[in-house]
Amino acid sequence: MSTDVKGRLRKSLSKWASSADMEARELKEDAVKEGCCPVADAGDRQRVELRGSLRTVTLRPRGGVPALEAELYDGSALITLVWLGRRRIAGIEPGRAIKVVGRVGVQHKVRVMFNPRYELK
Repeated sequence: MSTDVKGRLRKSLSKWASSADMEARELKEDAVKEGCCPVADAGDRQRVELRGSLRTVTLRPRGGVPALEAELYDGSALITLVWLGRRRIAGIEPGRAIKVVGRVGVQHKVRVMFNPRYELK
């Protein structure tokens, strides 16, 4: 690989990394403004308010029951939101800003919140 190609690749990667850092900072600031807890600081079995952006939304049945799963990212960490018995929820889509209230749990070493109350932003 020539040094010119390596230089362009390095430049592209640094732009991507800096934009990801900036997005994380903005998400954290928005959560703090609304008085929400950072996902990274949310204690197991604690009722918390979280705010962030939905990264992915998938339909994944659990025990024969439909379940809508979404990954919430707030700039500090990820948490999986699970709505049992739902195939879809209007407005729940990737890239959407959302505020959720519920109890944090851990399942298979992944932080989850089942059937959270939510407010689309």
